[in-house]
Amino acid sequence: MADLRVTCISKIPPGDRYEHITHLGGYGWKWGRTKVIYAIETHKDTFYVIDRGNGKRSEVGVMTPRYIGAPFLGTRADGDWNDNLLALPQCP
Repeated sequence: MADLRVTCISKIPPGDRYEHITHLGGYGWKWGRTKVIYAIETHKDTFYVIDRGNGKRSEVGVMTPRYIGAPFLGTRADGDWNDNLLALPQCP
C-alpha cells in the first residue's frame, strides 16, 4: 500500500466554476481519476494533500453524489470536506 502526496491536479475546463478533476499527480506519478477512485475504494493506496495555510494533512476521499452523477474526489480534514484539491496547481 502506498501513501501518496498529491501536489497537482488536471481539470477540465480550467478556470470554470464547475471544474472536473481528471488526474491527480505528485512527485514522479500522475494517475487518472478513475484509477485513484479504484485505489481508494479497494484500500490499495491512500492519497493526501498538505494544506498550504496550516500545514495539516487532508485525506483524499471518494464522494458519491446524493442523486445522480459519477463519484468524484474531495479532501477531508478534521472531519470536514473541503476544496484543497481544487486549490492545487495544474499538473504539467
